[in-house]
Amino acid sequence: MIAKISHGSSLYGVLSYNQLKVDGYHADVLFGNRIIEPQGDAPYTVEYLSRSFEDYLTANRKTEKPILHISLNPDPKDSLNEEQFISLAEEYMRCMGFGDQPYIVYRHNDIGREHLHVVSVRVDETGRAISDSYEHERSMAVCRELEQQFSLTPATKKEWKEGLPLSPVDYKGGNLKGQLAGVIRPLAREWHFQTLGEYRAVLSLYGISVDEVKGEYGGREYHGLSYSATDREGNKVGKPFKSSTFGKEAGSDALEKRMQASATWMKKHKGIVTDIATCIAAAMRIAGHDRTLFERELMRQGIGVVFRINDAGRIYGVTFINHADKTVFNGSRLGKEFSANMFNDLFAGQDGMRVPGLPVEEVFPPTACREQGESPYEYPARQSGHSGAPERQEYGMDNSPGHKDNSADSMANALNLFAPVSGSTSGDQPVPRQRKRKKKRRYGRQQ
Repeated sequence: MIAKISHGSSLYGVLSYNQLKVDGYHADVLFGNRIIEPQGDAPYTVEYLSRSFEDYLTANRKTEKPILHISLNPDPKDSLNEEQFISLAEEYMRCMGFGDQPYIVYRHNDIGREHLHVVSVRVDETGRAISDSYEHERSMAVCRELEQQFSLTPATKKEWKEGLPLSPVDYKGGNLKGQLAGVIRPLAREWHFQTLGEYRAVLSLYGISVDEVKGEYGGREYHGLSYSATDREGNKVGKPFKSSTFGKEAGSDALEKRMQASATWMKKHKGIVTDIATCIAAAMRIAGHDRTLFERELMRQGIGVVFRINDAGRIYGVTFINHADKTVFNGSRLGKEFSANMFNDLFAGQDGMRVPGLPVEEVFPPTACREQGESPYEYPARQSGHSGAPERQEYGMDNSPGHKDNSADSMANALNLFAPVSGSTSGDQPVPRQRKRKKKRRYGRQQ
């Protein structure tokens, strides 16, 4: 079993992410510990759940990232029933020192296997931080114990290393080469893309650019790739690295083979192409000419979108990124109705403030997710503008810069731990102020 731990500052980001999975029938609520229970058969909502954590966050003294988001991932060969999943989550939280904290447990089934997501807080009722010293090492030890206790398939050292969340590159965080390798290698190996542009689009979500390098040396022509970190405006920072730095799988020859293999894979999985096209078409119908709403509707389906915009403000490229299936599609490849020209006609001239998006499964964050244990769910809001480069990219997926929203209220809400998320699908309901201390389980799918 592999556990992924992320710390963040946005409670609404992480709750909304899981709620979107529940709304889309890709997850259900297993149980809550010290969580205020809805009255009767009322479902959990983001607003309702937030009340159970409110006192803890209000009392928080100086912990910058008080939100805890954990995923527990048994091996796909392991088959656990509902009671076993509940016991597994309870034991993990108890052993990690969070047994007396409020937390809510979701069971996800959207990536071909069942796994758990746990949302809690890292501060106690007095506002003191719960220690995260040697957190990763302690988590590994706990998982080893639980593998024996629940007769789970043990995770190998390689699986532990590769199972960690992908983290957007922080060029100021040191060990830039290591950060780049931690993203480039799994993306080049696991994702399905058919062009270098599609590969470049998904790398851009993690603050990485890739460029072709062609020339002649010693009378011989060469063709290679170089990778660079980028800042939040998409500008390259630091020195570039040759693809050989990250192994053969990151080079042009290996990527060419990967693209060919992806084309073959796509032919065998035509349903994925049909599904993403259906989701995009539905989002277009709902959003009309509202680009912000379009991006939100896609986000509800776990789909990111990268618009490429020139200095004149024209959309000349669009790429869709399906995080659940790790697939990338240029819009025109899905059909003329999804081409850049179509979206330019729909959204031409729409610009505004860049505000945080919501998280995705495999970036758990990554959102996650920028360094070990950091949440992928938020970027500081900033004014969009030209960086001096011939183009800029604006991202409509969580853990990536630039989910757009022209509303001042939405900007304020995005930066407020307790404010409802703009565009939330969950309604606000009256909530009793008295906290129930007794643990109560809720079984079955919560819609």
